[in-house]
Amino acid sequence: MEGGVPEADVSAFRECLSLSWKNPYVLRLAFSAGIGGFLFGYDTGVISGALLYIRDDFKAVDRQTWLQEAIVSTALAGAIIGASVGGWINDRFGRKKAIILADALFFIGSVIMAAAINPAILIVGRVFVGLGVGMASMASPLYISEASPTRVRGALVSLNGFLITGGQFLSYVINLAFTNAPGTWRWMLGVAAVPALTQIVLMLMLPESPRWLFRKGKEEEAKEILRKIYPPQDVEDEIIALKESVEMESKDDSSSNKVSIIKLLKTKTVRRGLYAGVGLQIFQQFVGINTVMYYSPTIVQLAGFASNKTALLLSLVTAGINAFGSILSIYFIDKTGRKKLLLFSLSGVIVSLVVLTVVFHQTTTHSPMVSEIESSKFNNTCPDYRTALDAAQWDCMKCLKASPECGFCASAGNKLLPGACLISNDTTEDQCQKEQSRQWYTRGCPSKNGWLALIGLSLYILFFSPGMGTVPWVVNSEIYPLRYRGICGGIASTSNWISNLIVAQSFLSLTDAIGTSYTFMIFIFVTVAAIVFVIVFVPETKGLPIEEVENMLERRTLNFKFWQRNSGSDQALTQKNVSF
Repeated sequence: MEGGVPEADVSAFRECLSLSWKNPYVLRLAFSAGIGGFLFGYDTGVISGALLYIRDDFKAVDRQTWLQEAIVSTALAGAIIGASVGGWINDRFGRKKAIILADALFFIGSVIMAAAINPAILIVGRVFVGLGVGMASMASPLYISEASPTRVRGALVSLNGFLITGGQFLSYVINLAFTNAPGTWRWMLGVAAVPALTQIVLMLMLPESPRWLFRKGKEEEAKEILRKIYPPQDVEDEIIALKESVEMESKDDSSSNKVSIIKLLKTKTVRRGLYAGVGLQIFQQFVGINTVMYYSPTIVQLAGFASNKTALLLSLVTAGINAFGSILSIYFIDKTGRKKLLLFSLSGVIVSLVVLTVVFHQTTTHSPMVSEIESSKFNNTCPDYRTALDAAQWDCMKCLKASPECGFCASAGNKLLPGACLISNDTTEDQCQKEQSRQWYTRGCPSKNGWLALIGLSLYILFFSPGMGTVPWVVNSEIYPLRYRGICGGIASTSNWISNLIVAQSFLSLTDAIGTSYTFMIFIFVTVAAIVFVIVFVPETKGLPIEEVENMLERRTLNFKFWQRNSGSDQALTQKNVSF
């Protein structure tokens, strides 16, 4: 066991803050590696705003939902490949080289996207960016975890989560900054090359993970780094414990170089770790977070806010709440523990999704009617509306679902009164907006309750971010034995990106097929399943040194009393458990 098992509480947060003057070296390691998380977050956020303007430049993208989903999801496909090979690269070549390679791929992808002349080239750039993001998503928290003192490990890995949300927030600021600039979306996507290049320079000046160095037999180099990380009174115990752990692993026939999925699943501690780690990554995506981040401007438009700029501005608020939530995680994760934070987070997500479901149902069922008089004021009335036998029953939502694509020009003065149903194109939009008080809708309809959708989105992110936003990455950075940490982290990250791809690829199609409200209702049922999963399968790792986590998993049984710590030998006397 590495050192003792300190009690992690609020003092751990204060200790994390004190590192800025007591041991700035540790913070330097964490921030430099955390730029990978920043890139992860920036790409997640920037594409949501850029997509609004890509649709304006490339009409094929505007007309075809599958192309919008392809621009988002090809990056996720690249991330799946990056995460799956990233585990092997981390174990074979080290955490540092994996992060540098991820940055190089991200840089290349950003340049390609900024210079794209058609959707196909844009998609190629998205694949490169995805490869980099997927690789960095597991390498950055792994590097931070292995280079952090035990007491503040959770807070420092949560710092990576904060940089993810900080990247998302900055992406919305960048989106707003370039709304009136020539080449809007090109600047939005190209700016990401700057932090990627910055991290390459910083990582070249930093050491490799000390635990990886020990594993590769470079003990003196590892000891030198550990002496810079740990206080003098703790460092020798850490070195001895880590050395003993590596010596034990070297006697094990199953090394990370000969690993197979069968061997992983036959190893009890690894299997139990994978249950928790992979499951958390899957549920992180299936409760719907990245539909909110990728498509938040679109969701805001679905709620009845028409202009691109307004949608981006309101999405900036949700991104700011996301960043604030990750700061709460840094404070609470070593105070309340990983598991309680997850359960609180998921409970709040359910409440928020109920609000979103109700609001979007009301918005779609009570949209303004279409007026024949209003429509006749324009020369390009929607063909389907003009020939419809039930034209008197048409409302805004029915107009938006017409073919060829039609839009709704809201009534002058009061957007909730009957408006015009017109063919959707730039000319029509300009004609509609000539009257200052008219607004043009193509994604959602005017609603008096649109602000409630914003409250629901804000609550969703505020509850999600401190728990489900950061804890899965923290747990996956600390729950696996050292010899399997890279490969298992890669498996977990790959499952995250596959889940992300499924959700992102299907969200707009689902909203078209069954409506936004029923789509959010599906997320409610998934979140309930996630709560059950956390209670049964996820162990508490608060305050445990990394090497002690393996011993805890060896002893662990399924625990239905989640408020009691599941790591002590006296557990059998205090609670009933079911072995697995």
